[in-house]
Amino acid sequence: MAETPILEPCIPLPIAERTLIDVTEKAKDWAIMHGAAMRSKTNFSSDTLNFAPFILMPSSFPRKEFEKAKNLQTIINQLMHNVAHDEEFLTTTLAETVKVDEFTANLFNVYKKVLANGFGQPISLGLLRSDLMLETNCAELLEKEKQAPCAYCCWKQVEINTIASGFGHLGPISKDIQSFVMSELGHADKIKYMPENTALSGLCGGMIKAWEVYAQPKAVILFVIEDISYNICDQRFHEFYIREQRPDIKVLRRTLTEVHKEGKLGPNKELLLGEYEVAVIYFRAGYEPLHYHSQNEWDARYMMECSRAIKCPSIHYHLAGTKKVQQALAQPEMLERFISDPEKIKAVGQIFTGLYSLDDSEAGNASYEMALKEPERFVLKPQREGGGNNVYGADIPDALRKMSRVERAAWILMDLIQPPISKGYMIRPGGKSPPEVVDLVSELGIFGVILGDVDNVICNYQAGHMLRTKLSTANEGGVAAGLGALDSPYLLD
Repeated sequence: MAETPILEPCIPLPIAERTLIDVTEKAKDWAIMHGAAMRSKTNFSSDTLNFAPFILMPSSFPRKEFEKAKNLQTIINQLMHNVAHDEEFLTTTLAETVKVDEFTANLFNVYKKVLANGFGQPISLGLLRSDLMLETNCAELLEKEKQAPCAYCCWKQVEINTIASGFGHLGPISKDIQSFVMSELGHADKIKYMPENTALSGLCGGMIKAWEVYAQPKAVILFVIEDISYNICDQRFHEFYIREQRPDIKVLRRTLTEVHKEGKLGPNKELLLGEYEVAVIYFRAGYEPLHYHSQNEWDARYMMECSRAIKCPSIHYHLAGTKKVQQALAQPEMLERFISDPEKIKAVGQIFTGLYSLDDSEAGNASYEMALKEPERFVLKPQREGGGNNVYGADIPDALRKMSRVERAAWILMDLIQPPISKGYMIRPGGKSPPEVVDLVSELGIFGVILGDVDNVICNYQAGHMLRTKLSTANEGGVAAGLGALDSPYLLD
Protein backbone atom coordinates (compact mmCIF):
# COMPACT_ATOMS: atom_id res chain seq x y z
CA MET A 1 0.00 0.00 0.00
CA ALA A 2 1.31 3.46 -0.92
CA GLU A 3 2.34 5.76 1.92
CA THR A 4 -0.39 8.24 2.93
CA PRO A 5 0.45 11.76 1.65
CA ILE A 6 1.09 14.46 4.26
CA LEU A 7 -0.08 18.04 3.70
CA GLU A 8 2.39 20.84 4.42
CA PRO A 9 1.40 22.67 7.66
CA CYS A 10 0.58 26.38 7.52
CA ILE A 11 3.53 27.23 9.79
CA PRO A 12 6.67 25.26 10.76
CA LEU A 13 6.19 22.69 13.53
CA PRO A 14 6.86 22.10 16.35
CA ILE A 15 6.37 25.43 18.14
CA ALA A 16 8.77 26.30 20.96
CA GLU A 17 7.42 24.93 24.25
CA ARG A 18 7.04 28.20 26.20
CA THR A 19 5.34 29.89 23.25
CA LEU A 20 3.09 26.87 22.73
CA ILE A 21 1.95 26.79 26.37
CA ASP A 22 1.23 30.52 26.40
CA VAL A 23 -0.74 30.59 23.15
CA THR A 24 -2.70 27.47 24.05
CA GLU A 25 -3.88 28.93 27.35
CA LYS A 26 -4.87 32.17 25.60
CA ALA A 27 -6.72 30.28 22.89
CA LYS A 28 -8.70 28.22 25.44
CA ASP A 29 -9.85 31.38 27.19
CA TRP A 30 -10.60 33.09 23.86
CA ALA A 31 -12.74 30.11 22.82
CA ILE A 32 -14.84 30.12 26.00
CA MET A 33 -15.26 33.92 25.96
CA HIS A 34 -16.47 33.89 22.33
CA GLY A 35 -18.88 30.96 22.50
CA ALA A 36 -16.75 28.17 21.06
CA ALA A 37 -17.97 25.96 23.87
CA MET A 38 -20.11 22.97 24.85
CA ARG A 39 -21.63 21.53 27.98
CA SER A 40 -19.75 18.59 29.46
CA LYS A 41 -21.26 15.14 28.95
CA THR A 42 -19.23 13.63 31.79
CA ASN A 43 -19.82 16.40 34.36
CA PHE A 44 -22.99 18.05 33.10
CA SER A 45 -24.27 21.34 34.48
CA SER A 46 -26.53 23.80 32.70
CA ASP A 47 -24.54 26.57 34.42
CA THR A 48 -21.08 25.70 33.10
CA LEU A 49 -19.31 25.35 29.76
CA ASN A 50 -16.09 23.76 28.53
CA PHE A 51 -14.33 25.07 25.46
CA ALA A 52 -15.05 22.89 22.45
CA PRO A 53 -12.07 20.81 21.29
CA PHE A 54 -10.18 22.66 18.55
CA ILE A 55 -7.11 22.43 16.36
CA LEU A 56 -4.66 25.18 17.28
CA MET A 57 -3.79 26.29 13.73
CA PRO A 58 -5.82 25.85 10.53
CA SER A 59 -5.30 22.66 8.52
CA SER A 60 -3.92 22.90 4.98
CA PHE A 61 -6.36 22.28 2.15
CA PRO A 62 -6.16 22.51 -1.67
CA ARG A 63 -7.95 25.68 -2.78
CA LYS A 64 -9.11 24.11 -6.05
CA GLU A 65 -10.96 21.28 -4.29
CA PHE A 66 -12.42 23.63 -1.67
CA GLU A 67 -13.88 25.88 -4.39
CA LYS A 68 -15.14 22.85 -6.29
CA ALA A 69 -17.02 21.63 -3.20
CA LYS A 70 -18.56 25.07 -2.63
CA ASN A 71 -19.68 25.40 -6.24
CA LEU A 72 -21.30 21.97 -6.19
CA GLN A 73 -23.55 22.68 -3.22
CA THR A 74 -26.44 24.34 -5.05
CA ILE A 75 -26.65 21.30 -7.35
CA ILE A 76 -26.76 19.01 -4.29
CA ASN A 77 -29.44 21.25 -2.74
CA GLN A 78 -31.61 20.87 -5.83
CA LEU A 79 -30.92 17.14 -6.01
CA MET A 80 -32.10 16.57 -2.44
CA HIS A 81 -35.12 18.83 -2.99
CA ASN A 82 -36.13 16.75 -6.01
CA VAL A 83 -35.54 13.47 -4.18
CA ALA A 84 -37.65 14.59 -1.22
CA HIS A 85 -40.59 15.31 -3.51
CA ASP A 86 -40.46 11.95 -5.32
CA GLU A 87 -42.91 9.76 -3.41
CA GLU A 88 -42.39 6.71 -5.62
CA PHE A 89 -38.59 6.83 -5.24
CA LEU A 90 -38.69 7.21 -1.45
CA THR A 91 -41.26 4.43 -1.10
CA THR A 92 -39.43 1.98 -3.35
CA THR A 93 -35.96 2.75 -1.98
CA LEU A 94 -36.96 2.37 1.67
CA ALA A 95 -39.32 -0.60 1.16
CA GLU A 96 -36.95 -3.24 2.60
CA THR A 97 -35.41 -0.96 5.22
CA VAL A 98 -38.71 -0.09 6.89
CA LYS A 99 -39.42 -3.79 7.40
CA VAL A 100 -36.47 -4.18 9.77
CA ASP A 101 -35.55 -0.69 11.03
CA GLU A 102 -38.23 0.42 13.48
CA PHE A 103 -37.11 4.05 13.65
CA THR A 104 -37.06 4.55 9.88
CA ALA A 105 -40.41 2.75 9.71
CA ASN A 106 -41.88 5.20 12.24
CA LEU A 107 -40.62 8.15 10.21
CA PHE A 108 -42.03 6.61 7.06
CA ASN A 109 -45.40 6.02 8.74
CA VAL A 110 -45.57 9.73 9.61
CA TYR A 111 -44.78 10.50 5.97
CA LYS A 112 -47.51 8.20 4.63
CA LYS A 113 -50.11 9.54 7.07
CA VAL A 114 -49.34 13.13 6.08
CA LEU A 115 -49.50 12.19 2.40
CA ALA A 116 -52.90 10.58 2.94
CA ASN A 117 -54.33 13.57 4.79
CA GLY A 118 -52.65 16.25 2.68
CA PHE A 119 -49.68 18.45 3.53
CA GLY A 120 -50.69 21.53 5.48
CA GLN A 121 -47.70 23.35 4.01
CA PRO A 122 -46.26 22.54 0.57
CA ILE A 123 -43.14 24.67 1.14
CA SER A 124 -40.09 23.12 2.84
CA LEU A 125 -36.87 24.66 4.13
CA GLY A 126 -33.69 22.66 3.65
CA LEU A 127 -30.65 23.61 5.74
CA LEU A 128 -28.32 20.94 4.40
CA ARG A 129 -24.71 19.98 4.95
CA SER A 130 -22.75 17.90 2.49
CA ASP A 131 -19.82 16.22 4.28
CA LEU A 132 -16.80 15.35 2.17
CA MET A 133 -13.28 14.02 2.61
CA LEU A 134 -10.29 14.21 0.31
CA GLU A 135 -9.49 10.84 -1.24
CA THR A 136 -5.85 10.06 -1.99
CA ASN A 137 -6.64 6.84 -3.84
CA CYS A 138 -7.85 8.42 -7.06
CA ALA A 139 -5.85 6.48 -9.64
CA GLU A 140 -8.94 5.69 -11.73
CA LEU A 141 -10.00 9.34 -11.86
CA LEU A 142 -6.48 10.47 -12.69
CA GLU A 143 -6.24 7.99 -15.54
CA LYS A 144 -9.56 9.14 -16.98
CA GLU A 145 -8.71 12.82 -16.78
CA LYS A 146 -4.99 12.35 -17.52
CA GLN A 147 -3.96 14.40 -14.49
CA ALA A 148 -0.59 14.21 -12.80
CA PRO A 149 -0.63 12.33 -9.48
CA CYS A 150 -1.01 14.54 -6.42
CA ALA A 151 -1.50 14.13 -2.69
CA TYR A 152 -5.13 15.19 -2.75
CA CYS A 153 -6.86 14.39 -5.98
CA CYS A 154 -10.60 14.21 -5.49
CA TRP A 155 -13.50 14.73 -3.15
CA LYS A 156 -15.61 11.86 -1.91
CA GLN A 157 -18.87 12.39 -0.11
CA VAL A 158 -19.27 10.94 3.37
CA GLU A 159 -22.96 11.81 3.71
CA ILE A 160 -25.63 14.46 3.19
CA ASN A 161 -27.26 15.80 6.35
CA THR A 162 -30.85 16.98 5.96
CA ILE A 163 -31.77 17.34 9.66
CA ALA A 164 -30.02 19.20 12.50
CA SER A 165 -27.11 20.17 10.24
CA GLY A 166 -25.08 21.74 13.01
CA PHE A 167 -21.98 23.94 13.31
CA GLY A 168 -23.39 27.05 11.67
CA HIS A 169 -21.84 28.97 14.57
CA LEU A 170 -18.97 26.66 15.50
CA GLY A 171 -17.74 26.57 11.88
CA PRO A 172 -17.11 30.33 11.59
CA ILE A 173 -15.89 30.69 15.19
CA SER A 174 -13.20 28.09 14.45
CA LYS A 175 -11.66 30.49 11.95
CA ASP A 176 -11.78 33.27 14.54
CA ILE A 177 -9.96 31.18 17.17
CA GLN A 178 -7.25 30.21 14.70
CA SER A 179 -6.93 33.75 13.35
CA PHE A 180 -6.28 34.90 16.91
CA VAL A 181 -3.66 32.16 17.35
CA MET A 182 -1.95 32.98 14.04
CA SER A 183 -1.70 36.64 15.06
CA GLU A 184 -0.29 35.70 18.47
CA LEU A 185 2.34 33.55 16.77
CA GLY A 186 3.39 36.35 14.41
CA HIS A 187 1.72 34.93 11.28
CA ALA A 188 -1.11 37.42 10.82
CA ASP A 189 -0.08 37.77 7.17
CA LYS A 190 -1.32 34.20 6.55
CA ILE A 191 -4.88 34.77 7.79
CA LYS A 192 -5.82 35.83 4.25
CA TYR A 193 -5.46 32.18 3.18
CA MET A 194 -8.34 31.21 5.50
CA PRO A 195 -11.60 31.61 3.53
CA GLU A 196 -14.50 33.74 4.69
CA ASN A 197 -17.18 31.66 6.43
CA THR A 198 -20.78 32.92 6.36
CA ALA A 199 -22.44 29.78 7.72
CA LEU A 200 -24.28 31.41 10.63
CA SER A 201 -25.70 34.30 8.62
CA GLY A 202 -26.46 32.02 5.67
CA LEU A 203 -28.39 29.42 7.65
CA CYS A 204 -30.24 31.95 9.79
CA GLY A 205 -31.00 33.90 6.62
CA GLY A 206 -32.83 30.81 5.34
CA MET A 207 -34.98 30.66 8.47
CA ILE A 208 -35.73 34.37 8.27
CA LYS A 209 -36.71 34.04 4.60
CA ALA A 210 -39.03 31.13 5.43
CA TRP A 211 -40.60 33.25 8.22
CA GLU A 212 -41.18 36.05 5.69
CA VAL A 213 -42.78 33.62 3.23
CA TYR A 214 -45.17 32.45 5.95
CA ALA A 215 -46.29 36.10 6.12
CA GLN A 216 -47.72 36.32 9.65
CA PRO A 217 -45.85 39.11 11.45
CA LYS A 218 -46.70 37.85 14.95
CA ALA A 219 -45.74 34.22 14.26
CA VAL A 220 -42.60 32.70 15.81
CA ILE A 221 -39.76 30.37 14.88
CA LEU A 222 -39.69 27.15 16.90
CA PHE A 223 -36.46 25.31 17.64
CA VAL A 224 -37.24 21.65 18.49
CA ILE A 225 -34.47 20.67 20.91
CA GLU A 226 -33.15 17.66 22.82
CA ASP A 227 -34.05 17.14 26.49
CA ILE A 228 -30.45 18.10 27.27
CA SER A 229 -28.57 20.29 24.78
CA TYR A 230 -24.85 19.70 25.08
CA ASN A 231 -24.03 21.62 21.91
CA ILE A 232 -25.78 24.66 23.35
CA CYS A 233 -23.64 27.44 21.89
CA ASP A 234 -24.18 26.32 18.31
CA GLN A 235 -27.96 26.36 18.84
CA ARG A 236 -28.15 29.55 20.88
CA PHE A 237 -26.03 31.58 18.47
CA HIS A 238 -28.54 30.78 15.70
CA GLU A 239 -31.28 32.09 17.96
CA PHE A 240 -29.28 35.15 19.01
CA TYR A 241 -28.35 36.01 15.41
CA ILE A 242 -32.00 35.90 14.35
CA ARG A 243 -32.98 38.12 17.27
CA GLU A 244 -30.18 40.61 16.53
CA GLN A 245 -31.03 40.85 12.84
CA ARG A 246 -34.81 40.78 13.32
CA PRO A 247 -35.94 41.76 16.83
CA ASP A 248 -39.53 41.36 15.59
CA ILE A 249 -39.06 37.58 15.23
CA LYS A 250 -39.47 35.65 18.47
CA VAL A 251 -37.72 32.28 18.85
CA LEU A 252 -39.10 29.52 21.09
CA ARG A 253 -37.25 26.38 22.22
CA ARG A 254 -39.30 23.26 22.99
CA THR A 255 -38.67 19.53 23.22
CA LEU A 256 -40.88 17.06 21.37
CA THR A 257 -42.48 16.22 24.72
CA GLU A 258 -43.27 19.89 25.36
CA VAL A 259 -44.72 20.32 21.87
CA HIS A 260 -47.06 17.41 22.58
CA LYS A 261 -48.18 18.98 25.88
CA GLU A 262 -48.55 22.57 24.66
CA GLY A 263 -49.26 22.28 20.95
CA LYS A 264 -52.44 22.03 18.92
CA LEU A 265 -53.65 22.74 15.40
CA GLY A 266 -55.85 25.74 14.72
CA PRO A 267 -58.85 25.78 12.36
CA ASN A 268 -56.60 26.42 9.35
CA LYS A 269 -53.88 23.94 10.43
CA GLU A 270 -51.89 26.66 12.21
CA LEU A 271 -49.48 25.18 14.74
CA LEU A 272 -50.30 26.87 18.04
CA LEU A 273 -48.08 26.74 21.12
CA GLY A 274 -50.01 28.53 23.84
CA GLU A 275 -50.51 32.08 22.61
CA TYR A 276 -48.03 31.73 19.73
CA GLU A 277 -48.55 30.71 16.11
CA VAL A 278 -45.50 28.96 14.67
CA ALA A 279 -44.24 30.03 11.23
CA VAL A 280 -41.06 27.92 10.99
CA ILE A 281 -40.01 24.72 12.77
CA TYR A 282 -36.25 24.12 12.96
CA PHE A 283 -35.50 20.57 14.13
CA ARG A 284 -32.34 20.23 16.22
CA ALA A 285 -33.80 17.00 17.61
CA GLY A 286 -35.90 14.18 16.23
CA TYR A 287 -33.16 12.42 14.27
CA GLU A 288 -32.56 9.48 16.62
CA PRO A 289 -34.79 7.01 18.51
CA LEU A 290 -33.86 8.31 21.99
CA HIS A 291 -35.57 11.62 21.19
CA TYR A 292 -38.92 9.80 21.11
CA HIS A 293 -39.70 8.57 24.63
CA SER A 294 -43.21 7.37 23.84
CA GLN A 295 -45.99 7.65 21.30
CA ASN A 296 -46.53 11.22 22.53
CA GLU A 297 -43.36 12.43 20.78
CA TRP A 298 -44.36 10.69 17.56
CA ASP A 299 -47.80 12.29 17.81
CA ALA A 300 -46.09 15.68 18.22
CA ARG A 301 -43.99 15.06 15.12
CA TYR A 302 -47.10 14.10 13.13
CA MET A 303 -48.98 17.18 14.33
CA MET A 304 -46.11 19.44 13.26
CA GLU A 305 -45.88 17.75 9.87
CA CYS A 306 -49.63 18.28 9.32
CA SER A 307 -49.43 21.95 10.21
CA ARG A 308 -49.09 25.07 8.07
CA ALA A 309 -45.69 25.83 9.61
CA ILE A 310 -42.70 25.58 7.27
CA LYS A 311 -40.59 22.67 8.45
CA CYS A 312 -36.80 22.37 8.42
CA PRO A 313 -36.76 19.59 7.51
CA SER A 314 -40.15 18.33 6.42
CA ILE A 315 -40.59 14.60 6.94
CA HIS A 316 -39.85 13.85 3.28
CA TYR A 317 -36.60 15.84 3.49
CA HIS A 318 -35.71 13.83 6.61
CA LEU A 319 -36.25 10.56 4.74
CA ALA A 320 -34.23 11.86 1.77
CA GLY A 321 -31.23 12.07 4.11
CA THR A 322 -31.27 8.39 5.09
CA LYS A 323 -28.24 6.31 4.18
CA LYS A 324 -30.32 3.94 2.08
CA VAL A 325 -31.47 6.80 -0.14
CA GLN A 326 -27.90 8.06 -0.50
CA GLN A 327 -26.76 4.56 -1.46
CA ALA A 328 -29.45 4.45 -4.17
CA LEU A 329 -28.43 7.88 -5.49
CA ALA A 330 -24.86 6.69 -5.98
CA GLN A 331 -26.03 4.65 -8.97
CA PRO A 332 -25.25 6.72 -12.11
CA GLU A 333 -28.57 6.00 -13.81
CA MET A 334 -30.47 7.18 -10.72
CA LEU A 335 -29.06 10.72 -10.88
CA GLU A 336 -30.64 11.12 -14.31
CA ARG A 337 -34.03 10.84 -12.62
CA PHE A 338 -33.39 14.01 -10.63
CA ILE A 339 -30.85 16.06 -12.63
CA SER A 340 -31.27 16.83 -16.32
CA ASP A 341 -27.95 18.54 -17.07
CA PRO A 342 -25.29 15.94 -18.10
CA GLU A 343 -22.44 18.10 -16.77
CA LYS A 344 -24.12 18.39 -13.36
CA ILE A 345 -24.74 14.64 -13.30
CA LYS A 346 -21.05 14.07 -13.97
CA ALA A 347 -19.96 16.56 -11.30
CA VAL A 348 -22.17 15.00 -8.61
CA GLY A 349 -21.38 11.45 -9.68
CA GLN A 350 -17.65 12.03 -9.23
CA ILE A 351 -17.98 12.79 -5.51
CA PHE A 352 -19.86 9.57 -4.68
CA THR A 353 -17.72 6.84 -3.23
CA GLY A 354 -18.70 3.17 -3.44
CA LEU A 355 -22.03 2.60 -1.67
CA TYR A 356 -23.51 -0.89 -1.59
CA SER A 357 -26.82 -2.45 -0.62
CA LEU A 358 -26.78 -5.31 1.90
CA ASP A 359 -30.36 -6.54 1.47
CA ASP A 360 -31.24 -10.12 0.55
CA SER A 361 -30.74 -9.79 -3.20
CA GLU A 362 -28.06 -10.91 -5.62
CA ALA A 363 -26.29 -7.55 -5.35
CA GLY A 364 -26.77 -7.36 -1.58
CA ASN A 365 -25.42 -10.87 -1.01
CA ALA A 366 -22.40 -10.09 -3.19
CA SER A 367 -21.73 -6.97 -1.06
CA TYR A 368 -22.04 -9.10 2.08
CA GLU A 369 -19.41 -11.54 0.84
CA MET A 370 -17.16 -8.68 -0.27
CA ALA A 371 -17.33 -7.13 3.22
CA LEU A 372 -16.46 -10.44 4.91
CA LYS A 373 -13.51 -10.98 2.59
CA GLU A 374 -11.95 -7.48 2.80
CA PRO A 375 -13.52 -5.67 5.78
CA GLU A 376 -10.66 -3.18 6.07
CA ARG A 377 -11.88 -1.53 2.85
CA PHE A 378 -15.29 -0.57 4.24
CA VAL A 379 -17.54 1.21 6.73
CA LEU A 380 -20.88 -0.29 7.78
CA LYS A 381 -23.58 2.36 8.28
CA PRO A 382 -27.12 2.24 9.76
CA GLN A 383 -29.97 4.68 9.05
CA ARG A 384 -28.92 7.06 11.84
CA GLU A 385 -27.57 10.57 12.35
CA GLY A 386 -25.60 12.06 15.21
CA GLY A 387 -22.34 10.08 15.06
CA GLY A 388 -21.06 6.99 16.84
CA ASN A 389 -23.27 4.49 15.01
CA ASN A 390 -20.94 3.11 12.33
CA VAL A 391 -18.91 -0.13 12.29
CA TYR A 392 -15.39 -0.14 10.84
CA GLY A 393 -12.89 -2.57 9.38
CA ALA A 394 -12.14 -5.65 11.45
CA ASP A 395 -15.38 -5.26 13.44
CA ILE A 396 -17.56 -5.60 10.32
CA PRO A 397 -17.56 -9.43 9.90
CA ASP A 398 -18.81 -10.11 13.44
CA ALA A 399 -21.46 -7.40 13.10
CA LEU A 400 -22.69 -8.81 9.79
CA ARG A 401 -22.73 -12.41 10.96
CA LYS A 402 -25.00 -11.45 13.86
CA MET A 403 -27.59 -10.08 11.42
CA SER A 404 -30.19 -12.10 9.59
CA ARG A 405 -30.52 -11.61 5.83
CA VAL A 406 -33.58 -9.47 6.52
CA GLU A 407 -31.88 -7.34 9.20
CA ARG A 408 -29.05 -6.46 6.81
CA ALA A 409 -31.47 -4.27 4.84
CA ALA A 410 -31.25 -1.68 7.63
CA TRP A 411 -27.57 -1.08 6.81
CA ILE A 412 -25.43 -0.01 3.86
CA LEU A 413 -21.77 -0.66 3.07
CA MET A 414 -19.49 2.22 2.05
CA ASP A 415 -15.92 2.31 0.77
CA LEU A 416 -13.53 3.60 3.43
CA ILE A 417 -12.11 6.93 2.24
CA GLN A 418 -8.31 7.32 2.44
CA PRO A 419 -7.63 11.01 3.22
CA PRO A 420 -4.26 12.76 3.37
CA ILE A 421 -2.72 13.47 6.78
CA SER A 422 -2.06 16.88 8.27
CA LYS A 423 -0.03 17.61 11.39
CA GLY A 424 -1.06 19.90 14.21
CA TYR A 425 -2.02 20.34 17.84
CA MET A 426 -5.40 19.10 19.11
CA ILE A 427 -6.54 21.10 22.14
CA ARG A 428 -9.09 19.34 24.37
CA PRO A 429 -10.47 20.01 27.87
CA GLY A 430 -8.22 18.20 30.33
CA GLY A 431 -5.64 17.54 27.61
CA LYS A 432 -1.88 17.30 27.98
CA SER A 433 0.15 20.50 28.44
CA PRO A 434 2.03 21.28 26.35
CA PRO A 435 0.12 19.49 23.57
CA GLU A 436 2.00 17.24 21.17
CA VAL A 437 2.12 17.35 17.37
CA VAL A 438 -0.24 14.63 16.14
CA ASP A 439 -1.36 13.17 12.81
CA LEU A 440 -4.80 14.40 11.79
CA VAL A 441 -7.42 13.90 9.07
CA SER A 442 -10.24 16.30 8.23
CA GLU A 443 -13.83 16.26 6.99
CA LEU A 444 -15.26 19.33 5.27
CA GLY A 445 -18.94 20.19 5.52
CA ILE A 446 -20.46 22.58 2.99
CA PHE A 447 -23.76 24.17 4.01
CA GLY A 448 -26.62 24.78 1.64
CA VAL A 449 -30.01 26.48 1.89
CA ILE A 450 -33.00 25.72 -0.32
CA LEU A 451 -36.60 26.90 0.15
CA GLY A 452 -39.54 25.98 -2.03
CA ASP A 453 -42.25 23.51 -2.98
CA VAL A 454 -42.37 20.77 -5.60
CA ASP A 455 -42.85 23.23 -8.47
CA ASN A 456 -41.07 26.40 -7.37
CA VAL A 457 -37.73 27.05 -5.65
CA ILE A 458 -37.75 30.40 -3.89
CA CYS A 459 -34.04 30.43 -3.03
CA ASN A 460 -31.08 28.07 -3.38
CA TYR A 461 -27.58 29.02 -2.24
CA GLN A 462 -24.36 27.81 -0.68
CA ALA A 463 -24.05 29.00 2.91
CA GLY A 464 -20.57 28.62 4.34
CA HIS A 465 -18.67 25.64 5.67
CA MET A 466 -17.28 23.81 8.67
CA LEU A 467 -14.21 21.62 9.15
CA ARG A 468 -13.99 18.81 11.68
CA THR A 469 -10.65 17.19 12.32
CA LYS A 470 -9.80 14.02 14.24
CA LEU A 471 -6.76 11.91 15.04
CA SER A 472 -5.76 9.88 11.99
CA THR A 473 -6.19 6.70 14.08
CA ALA A 474 -9.81 7.53 15.08
CA ASN A 475 -12.85 6.22 13.23
CA GLU A 476 -15.63 8.58 14.28
CA GLY A 477 -15.05 12.33 14.19
CA GLY A 478 -18.04 14.11 15.74
CA VAL A 479 -17.10 17.07 17.94
CA ALA A 480 -20.37 16.98 19.89
CA ALA A 481 -19.84 13.23 20.34
CA GLY A 482 -16.41 14.00 21.85
CA LEU A 483 -14.27 12.49 19.09
CA GLY A 484 -13.24 15.35 16.80
CA ALA A 485 -12.19 18.97 17.01
CA LEU A 486 -13.13 22.31 15.46
CA ASP A 487 -10.91 23.39 12.60
CA SER A 488 -10.88 25.58 9.51
CA PRO A 489 -9.13 25.29 6.14
CA TYR A 490 -5.90 27.00 5.17
CA LEU A 491 -6.03 27.11 1.39
CA LEU A 492 -3.08 26.00 -0.71
CA ASP A 493 -2.76 26.95 -4.39
